[in-house]
Amino acid sequence: MATGPAGSKTVQGKEPLTSETKNGATASTPAAKRHRKSLLLAAVAVLWVLVWIAFRGVQTLELGGAERTDFHVWLNGLRDAFDASRDSSFFFQYVVTPITQGLNAVVEFLQNLFSQASGGRPVPQVGWLGVVALLSWLAFALAGVRSMLLVAAFTLLCGFFGYWEESIDTLIITFISVLLCVIIGIPTGLLMARNKRFSAIMSPILDVMQTLPSFAYLAPLALVFGIGPAAAVVTTLIYALPPLVRITEHGIRGVSPSTLEAVTSMGATPWQTLSKVQVPLAKRTIVVGINQCTMAALSMATIAALINGPGLGAPVLQALQALDVGSAFVSGLAIVLMAIMLDRTTTAASERSSIAARVRRGSKESQKRGAQRRRMIVLIGAAVALVAVYLSHNYLTLAKFPSSPNLGKPLAAIIQSFNDWTVETFSGVTEAFKNITTAMLVNPLESLLAQSPWWVMALVIIAIAAIAGGWRAAAITVLCELVILGTGLWNETMKTLATTLVATLLVVIVATILGVWMGRSKLADSIVRPILDAFQTIPSFVYLVPALALFGPTRFTAIAAAVVYGVPIATKLIADGIRGVSTTTIEAAQSMGTTAGQMIMKVQLPMSRKAVVLAVNQGLLYVLAMVVVGGLVGGGGLGYLVVSGFSQGQLFGKGLAAGIAITALGVLLDRITKYAAFRTAS
Repeated sequence: MATGPAGSKTVQGKEPLTSETKNGATASTPAAKRHRKSLLLAAVAVLWVLVWIAFRGVQTLELGGAERTDFHVWLNGLRDAFDASRDSSFFFQYVVTPITQGLNAVVEFLQNLFSQASGGRPVPQVGWLGVVALLSWLAFALAGVRSMLLVAAFTLLCGFFGYWEESIDTLIITFISVLLCVIIGIPTGLLMARNKRFSAIMSPILDVMQTLPSFAYLAPLALVFGIGPAAAVVTTLIYALPPLVRITEHGIRGVSPSTLEAVTSMGATPWQTLSKVQVPLAKRTIVVGINQCTMAALSMATIAALINGPGLGAPVLQALQALDVGSAFVSGLAIVLMAIMLDRTTTAASERSSIAARVRRGSKESQKRGAQRRRMIVLIGAAVALVAVYLSHNYLTLAKFPSSPNLGKPLAAIIQSFNDWTVETFSGVTEAFKNITTAMLVNPLESLLAQSPWWVMALVIIAIAAIAGGWRAAAITVLCELVILGTGLWNETMKTLATTLVATLLVVIVATILGVWMGRSKLADSIVRPILDAFQTIPSFVYLVPALALFGPTRFTAIAAAVVYGVPIATKLIADGIRGVSTTTIEAAQSMGTTAGQMIMKVQLPMSRKAVVLAVNQGLLYVLAMVVVGGLVGGGGLGYLVVSGFSQGQLFGKGLAAGIAITALGVLLDRITKYAAFRTAS
């Protein structure tokens, strides 16, 4: 036996037994595995392109705009059967109809009370002054003076824009949906936190609910609940419930184990532990969950305009369909004001719980005096609000929202003029950017995906899933592909996938640049993060307005809106990953004379690989959700078919099939990227 380099022992005639070879050659190291994976993906890509060249345009399963498959016709028949059986089916009579009638009755009652003319009156029972007073008092009671002023100002602004009734209807749908989410979601989250088996059952269901693009909910729920307020509430409930459940579970699980052990040692029952310790300590986190739930509900309540849901979504949708950028901007701005108002109020409410906890550390006497003073102010505010309600009920000028100042029409005219000037001035730049991106990225990728034989594309996607995410990702991919094939919309799905991938690429490029900058600079983080927070507050519907103004009704409009929608979440994840790189590693690299570029490319991004892959996952899902919404402004693909299904009765089945295909595509992309992230981390 001899001694080799660096003191490693060798057997004569054999290589040193190093960390690279002791587990079976260099292929076992992470770097070697990644290299092998890259080679396999490159081989798949080369083979794919060669087959595409040979069989381009063959067996693409393309379906004309008005063409329908037997499955689409069957879905139309299913709709007719549903409608015919509403009066005779046990399910409809004793399950669906009571839910639908109950939700419609609650919405109608609140509309008659606050927003619509009722009881033979030309105005609602509670006029605008009473509504503003009640909302302001509620904001003060929950969140404080600043939130009260914000709510009063923004609610009045929505009225002065000319959308008073629509704004209050949006608040009604959001309020009912969030209330139902709280009733269902918080107990579900508590049970998941205390029962691992129940959590294991619910987690995949919540995953699917969060993965599905919101457009996918609309057609099937319209089929069951019809169009109107009830369907809008149920749709919003499905979309907004998962964040509340997950955050509630996280808050309860986050309570210190030592605290729980101390309480248990004192003989507390499970119910006492939950109600007296876990829920109070997790209160702030649960309120954050309500905040996220509220924002999701507001976002979905606007999209629900497609199924005749009342609120601000209707004027935005009408303006987009008429290509009226000025009116779309004003109604979209009203939605943004609502979003900011609700976001800041619920955020302030969560912060108040922390302040209250700190105040409780003072003397009992000071606590008592503070509580009494606040209780008195709240009661006085309630009395003032009730007086305002009485006055608004009895006096027409305080009931009907004033027609002046009318800010909406002048602002719409200004925006339309500005849009016309922008298009005229920068049309060369925007048109060039759109054309270059379309010619260099969108068209080639769409041709590669949609003009390849369907079986080639199916095998390519399965191979990518297997290489990137393993056999589980490949198995789920096979199931999702079978669903897409079953809908008869394989070609349209590939077109949607192409648009999604291009938008995701742009999101990753922008998010990486901003995320690295934020992760390396606290000043940059302090500047950019509030902007990203503001962008995340805006409902997805609103992003279509500026994109439509800049690029007109084209598929690139959907891409542009999707990029702006997906960048904030991806940027934050990458910034957090860069910031999480060990300072010891950074210092060691700096001591070796590493340049800033080398630090980013060779150290920080590689060590943030898990965060980057997660950013790709989340950015991709956000993009997919927005790309299909882009069907409203010429985006084409599956989103256009969903919209057509609502507007043309004979295409209902095709639109519903498109919703199913969107769901399968979303699950497919989510599983591949999530399993890829897991394998990257391990």
